Amino acid sequence: MNNQPAPTSPSPRKPPSAPASDSIEHFQPIYIGRQAASRRRGLGCFIWLLLIVAVFAGYFLTPTRTNILLLGIDRTPDGSALGRSDTNILISIIPLRPTVNMLSIPRDLWVNVPGVGENRINTAHFFAEANQEGSGPAAAVETVRLNFGLTVGYYARIRFDGFRNIVDAMGGVELNLDEPTAGLDAGRHVLNGDQALAFARSRAGADDFYRMAHGQLLLKAAFRQMLLPRSWPKIPAMYIALSQSVDTNLPVFLWPRLGLALLRAGPDGIDSRTLTRDHVTPWTTSGGANVLIPNWDAINPLLLELFGE
Repeated sequence: MNNQPAPTSPSPRKPPSAPASDSIEHFQPIYIGRQAASRRRGLGCFIWLLLIVAVFAGYFLTPTRTNILLLGIDRTPDGSALGRSDTNILISIIPLRPTVNMLSIPRDLWVNVPGVGENRINTAHFFAEANQEGSGPAAAVETVRLNFGLTVGYYARIRFDGFRNIVDAMGGVELNLDEPTAGLDAGRHVLNGDQALAFARSRAGADDFYRMAHGQLLLKAAFRQMLLPRSWPKIPAMYIALSQSVDTNLPVFLWPRLGLALLRAGPDGIDSRTLTRDHVTPWTTSGGANVLIPNWDAINPLLLELFGE
């Protein structure tokens, strides 16, 4: 007989007690929900940043064309805009490239004026203003659209007397002439308001083609001058003079976009043209007026080059 004692069931083992240093009070809580929310906020901020960048890129770089008709109004009765548009400059801007083109149209160009019939192109503004105050720019724009086949959405109108004040606010405008013109010798000239207006209106050379060239010279010279740091302190005075002399339907939200395009192109990057003697035929009306008949076969290729898509 086996005298060994029967085996007994082992007593259940108690798990070792955790050291005091490992007590649950010493563990840091993990907030999974808050971390996920933080990641979502970070992703949301990134998406908003991308959207803002995309909006700004689209605003400044969308390859759309903006056409503007710049009108210079001759002497008008005090307090009115009843005058002819003796300066007519089509400006086309594509900010993405950037493209800045200008085309001056002779004031004596004989065209179809809506509601009037055949007449000089500069009369469209006058007849409309005489009929209804404030309608002149729209009538001038419609006349250009009808005859030139261009979409022109905006205008800027400046009175010649106001132009004189703008130049004076700038402290004068500096011209560098390669050859004598309008009574000025070749070389550097600083013109005050009265002198600049006389230069812009001069038709030395017997016709309006010189006058158009003078107007473009002044515009480029003024642009070049305002890029100089020494001219920047005069900006407030210029702004006041501009606001008193220029009216436009160009929306404020487009100003930065077009302004950036002008800065990128610079004065030397502006393609400035005029309708020349090759684009017109001199003609005398039955009433004895000397006008210019447009030669559309010569004009249309130029329009396509400057304003084509």
